[in-house]
Amino acid sequence: MTTNEPKKCVTIFVISDSAGETASKLAAASMAQYPTIDFSLFRRTFAKEEGKLRKALEDAKRENAMVLHTIVSDRLVKIANDFFEEHNLYHFDILTPPVAEIERLTGIAPTREPGALHHLNENYFKRIEAMEFAVKYDDGKDPRGFLEADVLLLGVSRTSKTPLSLFLANKNLKVANLPLIPEAHLPKQLWETNPKKIVGLTNDPDILNGIRKERMRTYGLPANTSYSDIEKIRKELTFANDLYEKLGCVVINVASLSIEETASMILNALNLEDHSYYATESPEA
Repeated sequence: MTTNEPKKCVTIFVISDSAGETASKLAAASMAQYPTIDFSLFRRTFAKEEGKLRKALEDAKRENAMVLHTIVSDRLVKIANDFFEEHNLYHFDILTPPVAEIERLTGIAPTREPGALHHLNENYFKRIEAMEFAVKYDDGKDPRGFLEADVLLLGVSRTSKTPLSLFLANKNLKVANLPLIPEAHLPKQLWETNPKKIVGLTNDPDILNGIRKERMRTYGLPANTSYSDIEKIRKELTFANDLYEKLGCVVINVASLSIEETASMILNALNLEDHSYYATESPEA
């Protein structure tokens, strides 16, 4: 039952016949627009049978929730829609409209297979291979990986090199990274790497200072060390930026960026595609 009175807490149910990732991401993106609102998010996944679906629907009704769902079975979609109509619950069907439009455009009926996105196909195993590559060539462990990589990330400590490497690996990209330390020797493979696949990461000194202090605290160490010294940080960043200029590579300041935003900027800057699930040929191919 709906009400016109403002809610102090909004309840969202994600209902899916698979893992529910698509609906969960939409829920997260929606909630992020309301930082002052309290949310309760419930996931009811792998609801492939009518009994499990009806239980999820009853749970949503009891919480007077808004529902985001990804269900591919026509029969289960109808059961859900009838339930929403009967109980006046807000719902958003994420899959049915685009799937129906593709069927209209092509004349080909969809498979209606739950979890089809997560098949253990060739593309899946390429993604696993890319993640293994990122682990193997993390932190400059083996500079020979630079020449095999799709992307080489450079940056001083705490510029998100490792998280970015793994995030991009999940998009089927082979990523290596190298920490930059002014006193350390730069491997010869760095100068042999195509600068068009190198990304230099930088940050604002004050922000990096705060990040490093917090890092020290998590280790149970004093916050003020040579690692977090602001003058040392400035020298490190100057060294890194001078190197980026010599290399002629793309430079991204991660100071106010999330991992997702930085990854998107890297994809755009290097003209790379996200092949997380399905590989596609470029228009020129």
